[in-house]
Amino acid sequence: MASTLYRKVFDQHVVRELGEDQYQLFIGLHLIHEATSAQAFAMLRERGLQVAYPERNVATVDHIIPTDDVARPFADAQSEAMLAALENNTASFGLRFLSAERRENGIVHVIGAERGLTQPGLTIVCGDSHTATHGAFGALAFGIGTSQVRDVLGTQSVIVNRLKVRRIDITGALRPGVSAKDVILYVIHRLGPKAGVGFAYEFGGAVVDAMSMDERMTVCNMVVEGGALVGYCNPDETTFAYLRGRPSAPEGEDWDRAVDWWRSLASDADAPYDDRVVFDGAEISPMVTWGVNLGQSVPVDGHVPGAAADAAAEAALADARTFMGVTAGQPVEGIGIDVAFLGSCTNGRLSDFVEVAEALRRSGAKVAEGVRALAVPGSQEVRAQLVERGLDKVFEQAGFEFRQPGCSMCIAMNQDRLNDGETAASSSNRNFKGRQGSPTGRTLIMSPLSVAAAAVRGAVADPREVFATNR
Repeated sequence: MASTLYRKVFDQHVVRELGEDQYQLFIGLHLIHEATSAQAFAMLRERGLQVAYPERNVATVDHIIPTDDVARPFADAQSEAMLAALENNTASFGLRFLSAERRENGIVHVIGAERGLTQPGLTIVCGDSHTATHGAFGALAFGIGTSQVRDVLGTQSVIVNRLKVRRIDITGALRPGVSAKDVILYVIHRLGPKAGVGFAYEFGGAVVDAMSMDERMTVCNMVVEGGALVGYCNPDETTFAYLRGRPSAPEGEDWDRAVDWWRSLASDADAPYDDRVVFDGAEISPMVTWGVNLGQSVPVDGHVPGAAADAAAEAALADARTFMGVTAGQPVEGIGIDVAFLGSCTNGRLSDFVEVAEALRRSGAKVAEGVRALAVPGSQEVRAQLVERGLDKVFEQAGFEFRQPGCSMCIAMNQDRLNDGETAASSSNRNFKGRQGSPTGRTLIMSPLSVAAAAVRGAVADPREVFATNR
């Protein structure tokens, strides 16, 4: 019977059916960081339990690590305590820890892929909502809460409901200057921030098929902002080429067998879906959020909306406009910024920085006076490759601070945060009130190239104009 990748992978990992559409699901890979694991380890100790499958659990530090001075002990006592707890817990329970001292660390959703830990057909969880990133490889990946982190540590399984599957095809081709970040912002703009509740999103179509793995990870990363728990792409030759030779990838005959199996997991041509949506890639422009959820976005040449379908929606728009300090009908282009942030698990990969660095070098553009600009790579490997290419100097000469890797100003659990009243152009994934560390800070989500354009102009700007990209 024809089936989707979601159902194939799900069914292969069911330990038992519990009734009422609940299932105990075996987890192939559990990624751990310092922000959501300490309590889970404490609960194991209270019950006298060990980690069931230590080899299937990998940890790193990302949320709280400083991106300027990483010398121990950290200047922030709470951050130091959280890292020390992770070091102690991973050592006590015999888990692999990718440490900053050995220059192995990075954002968990970046290093999982670059080390080949993320592979098609796996079930992957982490105590972080953006775990959906790993679905780009044809994995079934989703975020879990701290009590579920405990469950996975103790049993290597978790209790879940089966999701419906919505197929989203992006057809045709993107225009110059339009990125994968713009694609997912457009999808959320069109469908809404809650449309994915109860769904897994399967992405396909000519635009997605032509994307690199970095781009597919960007798209899958943000499905949670559209209400979906899971997002994925079917594995193909692009997937296999990315994984070949990675440290944890199969080798030799094992590689050949793995690729054969991975190919078989792709959704069948006649697979049934619960819903299907088609968007024309040529209709997508650079996107910018103007409000306080990811559905409140418009093309860069658009305007802040002033009317809604009903009173509740209008009240939400009015609240967002007040908080963001904008007015109905105002063009988003020209909204001033104080901070430009390049990084995060959404756009902290090598290709993101290379694209921006090349635009800065080609144009000779500099960060506008008064704008604080941070470039924060997603991992030590990404940073090392940028330094090797001399691109760290390109960023610094343009006026960016080139930092050590970490989550940084995406969630602002370290010292990288907005000051009160500041507005940021950010390549991260959330624009909720207070997300970037200040209860009155404002966040405008956009692509890395759009962040660079805003940094140069000191205000939201069309990157196609700033960097002379043909439309």
